[in-house]
Amino acid sequence: MKLRDSVSPGTDVPEIIEVSPSFRVFFHGLPFARAVATAALLIFLALISACDSNSSKPLAKPEPKAPELLTARAAFQKVFIAARNYAADVKPFRIESTPSADSNGHDGKSAIWRASFASAMQHGVKPFIWSGTDAPDAPSRGVSPGNEDTYNPNNASTQVFDVAFLKVDSDQAFAEAQKHGGDKILEKNPALPVMYVCDWNHNTNELTWHVIYGGSREDAKLTVAINASTGAFTRVEK
Repeated sequence: MKLRDSVSPGTDVPEIIEVSPSFRVFFHGLPFARAVATAALLIFLALISACDSNSSKPLAKPEPKAPELLTARAAFQKVFIAARNYAADVKPFRIESTPSADSNGHDGKSAIWRASFASAMQHGVKPFIWSGTDAPDAPSRGVSPGNEDTYNPNNASTQVFDVAFLKVDSDQAFAEAQKHGGDKILEKNPALPVMYVCDWNHNTNELTWHVIYGGSREDAKLTVAINASTGAFTRVEK
């Protein structure tokens, strides 16, 4: 900042303070300190005006996140960590998918997987859900626990199994089920959802994938059982 000093002593003329190459403040007969304060005030007002102008601009909306589709084993690894925090001795007794607006279950992948665990120490069963979608009909993204219930080890529907038996993933089960009538079902109805349920078959003493062509077991067009340890076709259940 500088004053014009090229005038004769005693001459009463406007003085100029150069604030910037593009901005000047003119004043007449003012002391230097007052001129500086005036210039500072004008700069401050200009900055406030600029801030108000920027704050009035609408904020850009974040891009919607694409849905994440996983096979059963990939989703199971995520929920198993959370289940171990519930109880160190947990063992799974059911893994199942849920169709959503973002996934129909084709190719063995889903945006929603649910794994249910039992704990003898806690005397309880508890499901854990993994979601990779923001669809309105889906749980929040990530892993979330369900409600705990009482565990009865004599109940056939909650018969636990060792994770080591789960060697065949849901995409492999789907590929095998397609060879046993699934391909014809989807050829007639490409929009038909496919569900997956994995549990222990106490009659045959093996872990089984149930590949369900339909929104539920009750209204399924076809259900194919696949051995979850070997990947071999077991039977057509419906």
